[in-house]
Amino acid sequence: VQLQASGGGLVQAGGSLRLSCVATGRAVSSYNMGWFRLAPGKEREFVGFRGRTNSNPVYADSVKGRFTISRDNAKNTVYLQMNSLQPEDTAVYYCAASTKVWGLLKFESAYGYWGQGTQVTVSS
Repeated sequence: VQLQASGGGLVQAGGSLRLSCVATGRAVSSYNMGWFRLAPGKEREFVGFRGRTNSNPVYADSVKGRFTISRDNAKNTVYLQMNSLQPEDTAVYYCAASTKVWGLLKFESAYGYWGQGTQVTVSS
């Protein structure tokens, strides 16, 4: 599967963005889908994931209540809705696909397929 992330941009603090991750080559419904981000000077960190059965998503504490992951299997697309954005959310955001078990999905190593990343910049 190939993943293409888009939707990043520049937004003021308190604003919203929706990132999209389009899958080609194989149905996104075959994968657990995660989002990660890489901020300047930091390691890539887990943002959230949603299982292929579209079960309840899991989020990092830093984004819980502000970010929402949804899936549209008919469009082969996964979304990351980001609300109440803060400057500390500034990062390159990556979508990723995994066939690993639920308990591993917070870890980068569980994901075998990655999109190219999309830049999100939040100004104060």
